[in-house]
Amino acid sequence: MQLVRYNPLRGMLHRWPTWDDEDFGFTNTANNLDVSETENEVVIKANVAGVPADAVDLTFEEGVLWIKAEKTQEEEDENKQHYLKSSWNYSYKVAVPGMIDHSVDPTLVLEDGILTVTFKKSEASKPKRFKITGKTGK
Repeated sequence: MQLVRYNPLRGMLHRWPTWDDEDFGFTNTANNLDVSETENEVVIKANVAGVPADAVDLTFEEGVLWIKAEKTQEEEDENKQHYLKSSWNYSYKVAVPGMIDHSVDPTLVLEDGILTVTFKKSEASKPKRFKITGKTGK
């Protein structure tokens, strides 16, 4: 067996970190937000855990949905000399893809800390299928 000198940089030099690396030092909000599109609707799911529905503010302007959620909790117990202060803050700005039907309000559901916003697509943005008629070449 051969002894190998410890080199703390050896593991770092075999590849450079990328923006997607968990240990790069940046937090990735991609796990907190999910945008999906079907033929008839656009669905956006956002994590707003710990915040009640009345403390969530949604703004849709010029194709961008802004979700803001904030909750602050304070407790003070003089008998136990106990003081508790906690807060939750979420802010997401999402460019909604596709052509949205502005005559129909989006459906909003808050369940288990996940806010689901469903926009209906306009008829003009839905795919159209065509059939070939007439003579076909041989």
